[in-house]
Amino acid sequence: MMSEDQAGSSKPPDPFEQFRSMRDAYLDGMAKVMVEAVNTEAYAQASGAMLENSLKVSAPIREAMEKSMLQVLQQLSLPSRQDFAGLAERFTNLEMRLDDMDAKLDRIEKQSSAGRPVTKEEPVKAKAPKSVTAKAPAATERAAKQAQPRKRASRKATR
Repeated sequence: MMSEDQAGSSKPPDPFEQFRSMRDAYLDGMAKVMVEAVNTEAYAQASGAMLENSLKVSAPIREAMEKSMLQVLQQLSLPSRQDFAGLAERFTNLEMRLDDMDAKLDRIEKQSSAGRPVTKEEPVKAKAPKSVTAKAPAATERAAKQAQPRKRASRKATR
């Protein structure tokens, strides 16, 4: 009979262990072959040609889908991608014009306040110098305006 030490430490034989080792060796070998095959110039040219052909074949289908999608969106009174792009462009132009008008009003206000004498009722306000760039991002300008709110004198009072 076997002693308890030998019976507890020995594992029952696994009938699939040899199959696993053969599978692992096969997969390792195939991986090496595939890496060598994929890293060749011929493979790159062949895959490029197939991709180009598939894009040529799918282009008419894609265009037909885009046209039908536009028709569906129009019938459902929903905006398309072009509508959103047009609105974004218009809002950007509007924002740039408002920024230009704000800069002009600041210049006019600075010129008009420099020309008249300071009275006791109207104290001089110290302003931090503004650094003006040609094309400052609109988000930065908005953040600066929100951080330092200021009141502009009414236009009727300055006339």
